[in-house]
Order: sequence, then C-alpha cells, then structure tokens
Amino acid sequence: MNKPLRVAALQMNSQQDIEANLTTIKAAISEASTQGAKLIVLPENCCSMGRQFATAERFESLSATLGDYAREYKVHLLAGSLPCPFRPDGVVVPDGRLRQVSQLFAPDGTQLARYDKIHLFTATVADKQGSYNEAATFEPGTQTVITTIETETEVYRLGMMVCFDLRFPALAQRLRQAGAELLSAPSAFTYMTGQAHWSLLLQARALDSQCLVIGAAQGGEHHYKDDKARQTWGHSTITGFDGSIIDSYESSELKLEDRSKDYALVYATLDKTAQQQGREKMPIFQCHRLA
Repeated sequence: MNKPLRVAALQMNSQQDIEANLTTIKAAISEASTQGAKLIVLPENCCSMGRQFATAERFESLSATLGDYAREYKVHLLAGSLPCPFRPDGVVVPDGRLRQVSQLFAPDGTQLARYDKIHLFTATVADKQGSYNEAATFEPGTQTVITTIETETEVYRLGMMVCFDLRFPALAQRLRQAGAELLSAPSAFTYMTGQAHWSLLLQARALDSQCLVIGAAQGGEHHYKDDKARQTWGHSTITGFDGSIIDSYESSELKLEDRSKDYALVYATLDKTAQQQGREKMPIFQCHRLA
C-alpha cells in the first residue's frame, strides 16, 4: 500500500553566525524526522543571512555538512540556498559574482540535484534597506531542475524554485509539464513584500501547477555587522495542489513557545492518488494554449 509523503518546512531566523545556524538546522531536522517527515525543506540563506561572499568560501564544506545531516536522520533534505562561487559545470562565476544554489540531498547524504536561482530580486521597498538588487551579487541560473524523491513505496517528482521565482507562473507551469508533483520554494521574503504577496503567490503557483508548494521561510529581524538590519516575513506555509493552505506558521517572529529552540516547523502530506484525481477533474494542461 502506498504511503503518502510527509513533508516539513522549516522557519528560521538565521543570523550571521553560521555554526549557530547549523545547530538550529540540525535540531529542526531531528524533530521533523521524529514526526515522520521524509522531505524537509530549509529556507533561503539557511546558513547565514548576509556575508554572502564569506559564506560562499565554505560552500563545499557546508554542503557536506548538510548532506551529513540528511544521512544521519535518513531524510531527503532540501538545503534552502547557499551562495556558491562556481556554476554547475565547475566554472567560476565571472565578474566577482556568485550563484544562489538550492540542493537536494538523499537519505544516504549524496547530492541528488542542484538548482541555481533563475529570477533575482530587484525592487524598491519601503523598509529599512530600501532597495534590493540581487543581480549585483549573484548571476542568474539558466536551467530549470526537476528531480526524483524515492521512498520505500513511491516515487515523487520535485520541481525546485527559490524565493523570487514564485513571482513567475511560467516556471511553475514548466516544472509541472516536466512531471513535477511538488515544488520547493525556500524563501526570505522582505516583511513588506511578504505581507502583501507571500500567501497569494504560494496559492497562485499551486493553482497554476496543481502541485504541492512548500514555502520554507526566514522570519524576523536579521542583524548585520554594520549595525544594519533586515526584516523578513516568515509565515512558512505548505499549500495543496488545489490552492488550499494545509499548514502555516502564522507569525513573522517566532512565538514564545518556539523561541527556546530558535525554529518552527509546519507539516503536510502529499497523497498522489488524491492529487491525480484532482488533476483529472480539472485538466488545465489539456486546455493550455499559450505557453
């Protein structure tokens, strides 16, 4: 008998202390695994908020550590994002920039997939930072990525996204057309843009693709060494293939009961049979004409 896939999305308040962030990540993976989660999704910038170039110098060692966590707890681990100094083919990113890389690790610790964020955040926002230009630091990726998650009883297809990718329905639709059943969306939405659009975008991409969308988020205030700070929206959310919100952490800051452990988790299960029945009842990709 096929067993539905249980997934978990982590909400963090990552700071610039990488070792402290890793401690939080490991504790969260441990808890989620005891709750039966077989796929655990970390947020964007999971190992450090800010200090992108210093973090990128540790890309390989941090990736190895996260792979070790997947192996220790025997889970598929979607490692949010890490800044990386080289492209998937090993070529160093030119112009002194980086790639924003999301990785999936198997329960044996091996890397199953790497996705380089395609859509880079450019916006003027009425917050403490004011303007954002990710392209000044990062080079956009060029390839969509879909990968396989194998459990004891079933095989699932995961399409990978990161944060601002949620703004672009064509990506979610392309991943669905390539066979995706789940979409990962590790994120660090600003407080202002998240308050306005986070839930709406997760639901819209779920409806566009008829996929389960896993939004793991940074939340709260992040303090940088230059005394500046950035505030993120949080509200980690998992949205069903029909656009319904299955579980959501209804706060930006961690609630009092979660502050002692520095993280929060939301959960959902994907029932492939129910999803397929829903897709058959509304076969939107048979009606699709323009893309």
